[in-house]
Amino acid sequence: MDLFDLGGAKALVTGAGSPQGLGQAMARALREHGAEVVGVSRSARIRETAKVCGFHPVQADLGDRNELHRAFDDALSHLGTLDILIAAHGVTRVLPAATFPLEEWDRMLEVNLTSVFLLCQRAAAVMIPRGRGKIITMASMNTFFGSTLIPSYTASKGGIGQLTKALANEWAANGINVNAIAPGYMDTEMTAGLKTNTARRDAIFARIPAGRFGVADDLKGVAVFLASPASDYVNGAIIPVDGGFLGR
Repeated sequence: MDLFDLGGAKALVTGAGSPQGLGQAMARALREHGAEVVGVSRSARIRETAKVCGFHPVQADLGDRNELHRAFDDALSHLGTLDILIAAHGVTRVLPAATFPLEEWDRMLEVNLTSVFLLCQRAAAVMIPRGRGKIITMASMNTFFGSTLIPSYTASKGGIGQLTKALANEWAANGINVNAIAPGYMDTEMTAGLKTNTARRDAIFARIPAGRFGVADDLKGVAVFLASPASDYVNGAIIPVDGGFLGR
């Protein structure tokens, strides 16, 4: 048996709309290994990205709970069942903690944490009766340490780390593996501001042994591993993909 074969698997990947984003790369990786994939994004770009990457698109704002449930139902209707969930969507806002608006705090936690929990609940309702499933959440370097000017993002990613462990503890006995990927500093739209802040960029580079930002394709291998039979005894792990950043 090919431990990384996903032939016949049904997968839902959120945050898949950006052509250079992490979600689309992971959705593409699952497709390349045989899975049928539905990609979800708030952006209308999901349709064009889906054509290029070969998955079925669903446009929805996952920060709206009605939209979230509608998107999950649409995906399940298209796929018929669900074997893999990758919750790769997320937002951030850069503002000082002392004046951070409460409405921005609430929105960030809803999108980055609560919606992930709701998707995991919906996925588990399908997976538990079948006795198997793979759930992959997206942690962050901020799951491991604090930062500045992104208090709600940091709080949400800390929550993702603990949520991943809690769900793994509950659902491992049901044949469901729940794990997280923690990307390091990746060359995406979310980190575009670092390109113009040379002092901050140089400080980050100095701590990355690999000497570069990551790119979306750097997540493809770990996504396939966590989605495949190769990870059947991996539960509650948070796997950094960071060029060695955390080891410095």
